[in-house]
Amino acid sequence: MARSILSKAVQVVKSALAVPQSAAMSTAPRPRVFITQKVPHGGPEMLAPHCEISQYDSEDPIPRAELMKQVAGKDALFCLLTDKVDKELLDAAGPQLKVIGTMSVGFDHVDVKECVKRNIPVGYTPEVLTSAVAELTIALLLATSRRLKEAMEAVKSGAWGTWKPLWLLGLGLEGSTVGIAGMGRIGVAVAERLRPFGVAKLLYSDVQASPHAAGVGAEFVPLDDMLKNSDFVLACCALTPETKGMFNATVFKKMKKTAVFVNTSRGGVVNQDDLYEALKCGEIGAAGLDVTVPEPLPTDSPLLDLPNCIVLPHIASATEDTRNNMSKLTASNILAGLKNEPLPKQVPS
Repeated sequence: MARSILSKAVQVVKSALAVPQSAAMSTAPRPRVFITQKVPHGGPEMLAPHCEISQYDSEDPIPRAELMKQVAGKDALFCLLTDKVDKELLDAAGPQLKVIGTMSVGFDHVDVKECVKRNIPVGYTPEVLTSAVAELTIALLLATSRRLKEAMEAVKSGAWGTWKPLWLLGLGLEGSTVGIAGMGRIGVAVAERLRPFGVAKLLYSDVQASPHAAGVGAEFVPLDDMLKNSDFVLACCALTPETKGMFNATVFKKMKKTAVFVNTSRGGVVNQDDLYEALKCGEIGAAGLDVTVPEPLPTDSPLLDLPNCIVLPHIASATEDTRNNMSKLTASNILAGLKNEPLPKQVPS
């Protein structure tokens, strides 16, 4: 029999996980933490000796109504990108809520300004996933530029015949120009991983020059110059009001017709309708996406029918160590907030 939401919703970590009271945070009742989804074990194990934990027992996002119910009276919230933390939810939680930890780098799902009004610090998980995201960016770039989706389909369909010198020709990285939109931690890590491929030139565009760019041989140029001159354009920027939808029809028209576009940042930086038209009409050569709007991308999305577009299900940080470290950093942020200490990684307000 299928479990109902109510029977499925909450798994309370019992006293068997606790340490003696002398090792707990204080002699007062242990603070109550709600975890909105199944997460890697590292975070809950860190919280268990100090907190009373309740957790939504599913790998799927918690329904909004259940989240509103379960957050009531909690001292801390351990959430994910799929959980909208707004005024309504904060009201439902109550005035005792002391800290929010999101197991993500992005935090646009949290109303940070409203949290600041209520003196609730918000922790997030930058840096620990930089290497994993950079690796996936390179993997997606190679898969897209070398037309692996089309090649795999050719094997499955039987289109693979005798060796043909002009068949499934892609673009190589050696001697190419790569443009990176956003030279933050991930942009720098991507640039570092590109250098052994023999890239001739690395260009980047950002709101300001990066002090770390020189170390990876990247040149700061205006966005239009980067678009016009790059064989590959990689979106590694944060989602902000300024970057929302920045990769649109106007931008794609400025790129080379053979250019490969890769996005491992946030789906919201791309106008997907414009991207579809650009790919279909030959404005650009190909695209690789790890992030979309919405997520999951509907199975009838026209992007999925294009041979020159690869879409992945937001797996850039999906290594065991990375996700477990994200879980542990979220727990560290929560524990610090409960003790009125500075969070190891606090969202800037």
